[in-house]
Amino acid sequence: MIVHQKHTATIIGLVTALLVALLINISLGSVSIPLKEVLASLFGGSISKDSWEFIVLEYRIPKAITAIIAGAGLSIAGLLMQTLFRNPLAGPFVLGLSSGSSLGVALIILGAGLFGGVLGSVFSNPWALVLASALGSFLVLLAVLAVTFRIKDTMAILIIGLMFGSVTTAIVSVLSYFSSAEQLQQFVFWSFGSLGNQSWSGIFVLIVCFAIGLLLSFASSKSLNGLLLGENYAQSMGLNIKRATIIIILATSILAGGITAFVGPIAFVGLAVPHLTRQITKTANHAILIPMVALYGAILMLLCDTIAQLPFSEYYLPINAITAIIGAPVVIWLLVKKRKLFF
Repeated sequence: MIVHQKHTATIIGLVTALLVALLINISLGSVSIPLKEVLASLFGGSISKDSWEFIVLEYRIPKAITAIIAGAGLSIAGLLMQTLFRNPLAGPFVLGLSSGSSLGVALIILGAGLFGGVLGSVFSNPWALVLASALGSFLVLLAVLAVTFRIKDTMAILIIGLMFGSVTTAIVSVLSYFSSAEQLQQFVFWSFGSLGNQSWSGIFVLIVCFAIGLLLSFASSKSLNGLLLGENYAQSMGLNIKRATIIIILATSILAGGITAFVGPIAFVGLAVPHLTRQITKTANHAILIPMVALYGAILMLLCDTIAQLPFSEYYLPINAITAIIGAPVVIWLLVKKRKLFF
């Protein structure tokens, strides 16, 4: 009962920290907006400048929502992969989903130089990159699932997923070789990751993907707890390993693939946040870990986005660079302090 109350208090504290990080994220930027004006725009009150209201409602709130979903979703996906493969280096993209998304986008941006102007005309559609990224990730998912039905060993699935990633990366390299400097620049900018410029319809699709992935993750919490004890022990307790593996891979694919389709391949968060959460919470119960990992991931992504947008400046740094610069020292410090991983 004491442990339960402790985790409940921690979750309440994290929700409060998330709300504070959200308000700071919305307030700061190239144009600094007073907090009371932000609150007025959020709750339908009068605001001093129409431009401030437009910035808050049409740009900063969609970007903040995207940051929360991306941070929470990638962190949960990383937790699922690290538990499934019992590998501290596993992340949300270990199955090659990110590489599949990159291949889909590369065919749209870089393929115009190799296949002619047809793909270049498709690129003008704002949903083209999202659909291409989602399709590339989905095709890799189908390949991984096909292997999962035939192979029982999860480590073999991990290795095959890495091989799929290597093949798709090689194809992207070939496309890059035949592309112009302008096309390469567009592809590199996409690979940096971006939380901004999301439409409300896109955010709705992102929320649906996150909700489905979250439900599948919670449904798998008992299976994840069993897998921590080893596959043989979990199987002796009645766990269907193959069924559990497929559901966990589906949840990871929906979370990581859907988020990558809209914001690009954001690295490090899915790898680092599960470690950070385990070190702080000291629990192996995934029913507790999943919401905590989601909250820590959302807070970290909001803070990284606040730093990336360089308050009072017109520049916006690549979010990928900021997540690594901010998160890596924290994880290193925790591991050195604890002197061991949780596994």
